[in-house]
Amino acid sequence: MKIGSTSIDVVTDGTFLMDGGAVFGQAPKTDWSLQAKPDRQNRVRLGLNCLLVQTDKMNILVDTGAGLKRTEKLKDDYGLNGNKLVKGLKAVGVTGGDIDVVLLTHLHFDHSGGCTKLDSAGNAVPTFLKATYMVQRACWEEAINPNERQNGSLYPEDFMPLEKKGLLTLLDGDTEIAPGVVAKVTSGHSAGHQIVLVECGSERIAFLGDLIPTAYHLPLTRIAAFDQVPNDTLEQKRQLLKMAADGGWLLVFGHGIQHRAGYMEQRNGRATLRPVEM
Repeated sequence: MKIGSTSIDVVTDGTFLMDGGAVFGQAPKTDWSLQAKPDRQNRVRLGLNCLLVQTDKMNILVDTGAGLKRTEKLKDDYGLNGNKLVKGLKAVGVTGGDIDVVLLTHLHFDHSGGCTKLDSAGNAVPTFLKATYMVQRACWEEAINPNERQNGSLYPEDFMPLEKKGLLTLLDGDTEIAPGVVAKVTSGHSAGHQIVLVECGSERIAFLGDLIPTAYHLPLTRIAAFDQVPNDTLEQKRQLLKMAADGGWLLVFGHGIQHRAGYMEQRNGRATLRPVEM
């Protein structure tokens, strides 16, 4: 999407699989499986989508996918088909050295794994050496002191090297990253989870992270089982969907495959998605 001097692209790091029951929470399988067909292990395939915002002054990358450091067991458990982010960036004319800001919705491995890579000695080092990495302080504090439920989603090698190299900036609440680009805290899914709102000309784009991970999560009650405070997620979803319908926002889904983005429309009194290719 080109708007004046600003370009907005969805760039994917690939796909992975997660248990359908965990992905859709209390929604019954007889309901969600009509849209997201599970494999024999009850896993559904999800995208690892990132958002690239190029202005005339900076390049902002939102999320980094799972990256390439994953163990063979984790790759097998999650059916991980990743490590495509750098190639995707090159396809739109951007190299790792061109990224000025990496804005993270949160620090789970499927969103922050690509922040670092392994050097020749096998040590995790920042992928985007010239970038400032931004995340909410509440998210960072949770990530460095995870509880038993969070250990399987948070891997220190994804984010600790950023602090070590002095590339980390912690945000405290809603923050304007650049003119027209705002990080908005939603929490719910995890402490300090944030979405990214972009307003450029007449266009309004919302990158939703794990607040509404796929188009199949648009119904209010479809909330992942691993959301820490699902009622907070519910309220944030309600507010976001009203904003999207009233303001004509383009919604970009962090884990969408069939539909990565779309506009909310009213049809026969019901809110539906009009998909957009990105």
